[in-house]
Amino acid sequence: MSRADICVVACAEAFRGDGEILAAGIGGAITVLAARLARLTFEPDLLTHDGVCLLTGDVPALGQAPGVVEGWLPFREHLWLVLNGRRHVMLGASQIDRYGNTNISCIGDWARPKAQLLGVRGAPGNTRCDPTSYWIPRHSSRVFVPEVDVVSGLGTDRGAFELRRVVTDLAVLDFGTADGSMRLVSVHPGVSVDDVVAATGFELDNVSGHVARTREPTGEELRVLDRLDPGRLRDREVAA
Repeated sequence: MSRADICVVACAEAFRGDGEILAAGIGGAITVLAARLARLTFEPDLLTHDGVCLLTGDVPALGQAPGVVEGWLPFREHLWLVLNGRRHVMLGASQIDRYGNTNISCIGDWARPKAQLLGVRGAPGNTRCDPTSYWIPRHSSRVFVPEVDVVSGLGTDRGAFELRRVVTDLAVLDFGTADGSMRLVSVHPGVSVDDVVAATGFELDNVSGHVARTREPTGEELRVLDRLDPGRLRDREVAA
């Protein structure tokens, strides 16, 4: 069992209780595997897609076409799901602050940025209309910042619909505080609370008391993961 296995399961847990909505993982193997693992284990009503335009009837391994197609999901239908709150997306972020405002647009001053990134893309609509979670493969103070340079995705202080969970290579966090700020939920095996605090550029809630350890995958979950990702692409996203 690797740190990546733990991260996939922690991401999959974000979809628990969602029922029949589209579970979308964006930006890498971990998030795609999380949605597919959740569907195959504890959340069978989830809708999953092939990453392009097909709703999958079965759940294929990474890089394989689905054997059974449930439906066609063209872009206009995808947008309908987004605008009507029928999708839970797990995104990435180049910067995130204590309220979950995220930046995927540029680093530095807007007029003369140090680095140009993706642009805001669909982040405003996603965060305003749907449950949204985040996967951050490198937990550091460069990503977890006091203030993002550009607000791409809305935080709890700007009217986000529901920010569900932030999973990193070190920990699981959420926004379950009274003021909607980020709190530490659990640390992964082999990681200390001090490790997370040192890698975060703002004050986290729930770091002084007992902090749980992120649960490890069950034997069945590991077997499913090995079928979905026999080449272990997930390990490439996590250093440990």
